[in-house]
Amino acid sequence: MTSVDVKALGKVAVLMGGRSAEREVSLMSGAGVLKALQSKGVNAHAFDPAERDLVELKRKGFKRCFIALHGRFGEDGTVQGALELLGIPYTGSGVMASSIAIDKVMTKRVWLADGLPTPRYQLLRRGGYTREQVRAIPDDLGLPLIVKPAREGSSIGVAKVAGYSEMQDAVDTAAGLDSDVLCEQFVSGDEVTCPVLGTGDSAIALPVIRIVAPEGNYDYQNKYFTDDTKYLVPCGLPDGEEAAIQEIVLKAYRVLGCRGWGRIDVMIDGATRKPSLLEINTSPGMTGHSLVPMSARAAGISYEDLCLQLLASAALDHQRIERRRSAQGTAGNATEGPGA
Repeated sequence: MTSVDVKALGKVAVLMGGRSAEREVSLMSGAGVLKALQSKGVNAHAFDPAERDLVELKRKGFKRCFIALHGRFGEDGTVQGALELLGIPYTGSGVMASSIAIDKVMTKRVWLADGLPTPRYQLLRRGGYTREQVRAIPDDLGLPLIVKPAREGSSIGVAKVAGYSEMQDAVDTAAGLDSDVLCEQFVSGDEVTCPVLGTGDSAIALPVIRIVAPEGNYDYQNKYFTDDTKYLVPCGLPDGEEAAIQEIVLKAYRVLGCRGWGRIDVMIDGATRKPSLLEINTSPGMTGHSLVPMSARAAGISYEDLCLQLLASAALDHQRIERRRSAQGTAGNATEGPGA
């Protein structure tokens, strides 16, 4: 890891909590990040956007933000846009990539347009479907299938539907959380996840983690509040499969325009061994059960060093644009010559 000038980072806000359904997890992530940064000598402070106005960031002299918010109002481009206007660099993806990545349906559309594999799906809009349409979805996608809100994380509102009689309740539950409901083909096989660090061509994929949850049910409880789920790293996949997963994950990350870091969940079909991209997290968890720190540790990066590295990568979308324009302008002036 390259050395970081801690003093040059200035006063840092760790954004945690927020107003999403993932507030509880965000507070745990933020507490871990805050402690790690402070242990490295960073002048870091907790900042909960649900309790304080973001304008305070400017007024209180914060120079950059570590976004430890999850879900809506933190991972969906809204906070990113506010920080762009305030001119305060932040960790993770920019406005556009964040707003696309939070929406599982939009993410699928982008991946499919680029030829990347993802399970087949149908989209239902709250109030725009009949019981007959809901009941007919398994005819197309098969059973079992997955029903989930399009813009929630941490498996909130996700249901595995085994029979026709379960469809309506699953759809109604998801529709109670989001106006868009994603019904998705179920892929039976190995569930894996792969974190990514960096931006563009310099982005790298960390070791793949294979997830073995009780009865295959990797839900909110099994993610954060039990020790029954097994996380295998090294993942133990057949020869060549881990490298193939890392390659497809990097493509999926780059095509969405992500930067800084992220984590992509993948299912590997047990029969064909073909991978299918499920979703991407652009502000992944950093709790004691979280997977990015686990994968980083397997790559020789400590939790504290990971947090510091991510903070050092904080940026603004418009800064990158201005740098590009400046470079283009310099090149143009150099070719014009005298009398241009």
